[in-house]
Amino acid sequence: MKSILLSSAALLIATSAYAAKTDVTIGLQLEPPHLDPTSAAAGAIDQVVYSNIFEGLTRFGSDGAVLPGLAKSWDISEDGTVYTFKLHSGVTFHDGTSFEASDVVFSLDRARAEDSTNAQKALFNGIESVEAVDATTVKVTLSASQGNFLFNMAWGDAVIVAPESIADIKNNPVGTGAFKFSEWRQGDSISLVRNDSYWGTPAALESATFKYISEPTAAFAAVMAEDVDAFYSYPAPENLAQFEADPRFTVLSGNTEGETILAINNKLEPFDDVRVRRAVSMAIDRQAIIDGAMFGYGTPIGTHFAPHNPDYVDLTGNAPFDPEAAKALLAEAGYPDGFTTTLKLPPPSYARRGGEIIAAQLREIGIETEISNLEWAQWLEQAFRGYDFGLTIVSHTEPMDIGIYARPEYYFQYDNAEFQDLIEALGVENDPATRSELLRQAQTIISEDYVNGYLFQLALTSVVNAKLTGIWEDAPTQAIDLTAVSWSD
Repeated sequence: MKSILLSSAALLIATSAYAAKTDVTIGLQLEPPHLDPTSAAAGAIDQVVYSNIFEGLTRFGSDGAVLPGLAKSWDISEDGTVYTFKLHSGVTFHDGTSFEASDVVFSLDRARAEDSTNAQKALFNGIESVEAVDATTVKVTLSASQGNFLFNMAWGDAVIVAPESIADIKNNPVGTGAFKFSEWRQGDSISLVRNDSYWGTPAALESATFKYISEPTAAFAAVMAEDVDAFYSYPAPENLAQFEADPRFTVLSGNTEGETILAINNKLEPFDDVRVRRAVSMAIDRQAIIDGAMFGYGTPIGTHFAPHNPDYVDLTGNAPFDPEAAKALLAEAGYPDGFTTTLKLPPPSYARRGGEIIAAQLREIGIETEISNLEWAQWLEQAFRGYDFGLTIVSHTEPMDIGIYARPEYYFQYDNAEFQDLIEALGVENDPATRSELLRQAQTIISEDYVNGYLFQLALTSVVNAKLTGIWEDAPTQAIDLTAVSWSD
């Protein structure tokens, strides 16, 4: 009886200790190149810092809604060109300096400056001026009305930073969020601690660690051993059924904004010929890629738009899987025997696994690919900034980012004046019905121009400890928002 009582007491102590858990370890596959979300395109940065460390005037909620952030309210002029933001008072940055309207002026002026390295500089192009009316009031004047301005200000690229800490932002990010940066053990983990001086609702967690595990087999072992409390965007979907059958875990299966594409260098011969781009698209069996690389998780797409968006148009029929038609198009374009090109693959499993399948599919129509497996820093240098690729595979996880096709300097180098005019019109249009029609037109143009090979919408499958609550099921933006995450009893 005594041993039974001791065992029961030990169990009670263990249970109480578990219920009192106030830290979390999140497994991730991709480590960020640095921690400044305002100067790089890597989504791995926002996964760590969005909402946790840095905040913007507005922010995305878990359902994609645009919510107040550092701005508690705003007024919009009748003509839609002047936004007057009322800021929360009593807000401090993690280094103790005060957050004021001048920091908003600094941040937005820095993002739109001529020498800005912001990866989404186009978000700020319509800003004519930013003025601090007083310490808690900012007036932003636009050159023309923008129906998406508050949405744009919710992006991670638009977070508010301070001039006092900008010099070391890449290694020591200082924001206003519910967590403070603690430590970066490069190649291993990034740690955060709760900001006890946070202006809003304090986080339930006292600390959080993002643990980087690049290999799917190691990710499986870490989850099974409970070395991580959750693995966000789990990289080996073939294991999900096993986790679903294990009561220790919950498998979250949601939507992302991630249009996974076979990106084509539109300025590089022979891809400057629409017939060649169309042939590439028609050589691709989307479902075979979803089944083979993603174990059935993913939705086929025919354009650069999320299927869950109410304005989505299903254009998969523009490029049906038809290898014989693809061969005929190549012959018509002057490549009856095909050609050789590069296929540069970043680390995610959708790219590495999908790349092998696509290479085999392209080989069937005479296109040989020289595959290079790159780390993210190499991919950003060679493909994204250097245009040094023929084909590459990447998932664009930014929210509703079809506007990138209006930027001829963007890495796939698509240059279409008609499309650029359409996106410009969309930017100043406020009528919902007209905006929907413009978005449908935009989707159709790039689909019929076969700018890229449109593959599938990336599903978000995360494995989470069954007692951990608050992890987003969907990914309306590139974020692992820990501000509402907690442990249940």
